[in-house]
Amino acid sequence: MFDVVAVGELLIDFLPAGTNENGMPLFSSNPGGAPANVLAMLSKLGAKTAFIGKVGKDGFGQFLKATLDNAGIDTSNLLMSSSEMTTLAFVHLNEKGDRSFSFYRKHCADVSLDAGELDKDLLRTCHFLHFGAVSLTDEPSRTATLEAARIAKEAGAIISYDPNYRPALWSNEHEARKYMLKAVEYADLVKVSEEELWLLAESEDFSKGAHKLLAMGPSVVFVTCGEKGSYVFTGSCKANHCGYDVKVVDTTGAGDAFVGAMLWQLRGMSLEEISQICEQKWGELLAFSNAAGTIVATKKGAIPAMPDLDTINTFMRQFLEEK
Repeated sequence: MFDVVAVGELLIDFLPAGTNENGMPLFSSNPGGAPANVLAMLSKLGAKTAFIGKVGKDGFGQFLKATLDNAGIDTSNLLMSSSEMTTLAFVHLNEKGDRSFSFYRKHCADVSLDAGELDKDLLRTCHFLHFGAVSLTDEPSRTATLEAARIAKEAGAIISYDPNYRPALWSNEHEARKYMLKAVEYADLVKVSEEELWLLAESEDFSKGAHKLLAMGPSVVFVTCGEKGSYVFTGSCKANHCGYDVKVVDTTGAGDAFVGAMLWQLRGMSLEEISQICEQKWGELLAFSNAAGTIVATKKGAIPAMPDLDTINTFMRQFLEEK
């Protein structure tokens, strides 16, 4: 039985890498895709993980499969397409390390994942299933992703969902909100950014917005706020952690590290037990997950930047000593 199975996109993130002798920008190719990033964080912490998705049978796809294999992620359900290419994303960073994206994804492999290609036995035997909204932007991956969530949930898995809003991949904001909210109905744990909370709940008040989402079915809503830390809301409790002040290099994968670290801490717990966690305990869980995300933000890339347990604990200890 796998601790966490993730379904969705696996792609190449091209990150800025300086300029050449003519002053032209250079990019380095890095493995990416939010669901895979989450699994990489979990595997780094020792969890048993598996990925469901599709890449091209090209050099990029082979590189991505090798990356997951080397990270200890099961790739038995990573399909290699001979007719579609691997998705590419070019990441643009501003002076604060915040990102914008240019995607090359039309008719690419990850979007072509079909519901008939899902391993139902795998979905019925995992403890957590994690997915995001990038795979909901087009068919047939949209139907396949929601079907995976339905199968896993009916079998008793806990469903983790991160909207991971990328405006460039949607026709318009209305379409994005429609399908991102549809996915909330399948979820038990939802992680949103401030921007995503406003988009989905139409509220700048964290508590009101989170409780709007909780009313749709989830048991727990996390709100991540970058350098300002994170919040958690359940039906009976709320908690927050103020985050860590560091020099940010690249925020790619930071939110995914947060999710992976949180799922690792919740491993072995039932949804009922998770729902009953007290405020103090949630504060401790947020502190650990924030630390994981913060460490990733101090490095370039996502999967290569995921920290192990010792690195996270050392970071937290040093931060406390400096306060």
